[in-house]
Amino acid sequence: MRVLGVDPGLRTTGYGVVDAVGGTFRLIEGGVLRPKATLSLEARLAQLHAAMLDVVRATRPDCMVVEELWSAPKHPLTGVLMGHARGVIALAAGLCEVTFEELSHVTVKRALTGNGAARKDQVKAMVCVQLGLAVAPNRMTSRTLSPSRWCSRCAAPQMC
Repeated sequence: MRVLGVDPGLRTTGYGVVDAVGGTFRLIEGGVLRPKATLSLEARLAQLHAAMLDVVRATRPDCMVVEELWSAPKHPLTGVLMGHARGVIALAAGLCEVTFEELSHVTVKRALTGNGAARKDQVKAMVCVQLGLAVAPNRMTSRTLSPSRWCSRCAAPQMC
């Protein structure tokens, strides 16, 4: 099974692609999409959508996993903007007929480390262990690879 994990954002969207076969996991690719910050909201969303479509088409995942939306109550606008980014990412999955799943950060941390309140360095270390990496991936990639590891309800790929 090939899983595309995505950490959405309007400034930076991280992604990681992992193949899971027989209990082993192999990193296929990881990267960061950076829409031009000087553009209007709709132009950045269009860039993000086009770039995510390119990633989905190039990597042909069985499913896409995105962390559930969370925003601090004192920053409601952040949640709205993140919702826009998640929407165009979900649209890319939908257009390519890729199963779209959401997981809470607590679920991801617990699955990887056994502790739903694990620190970022613990999550990064476990990503390295699970993927057999000698060197830890950059911050953005390690966050996207962790949900990739735990996709459970993916259907067979039917790509656009």
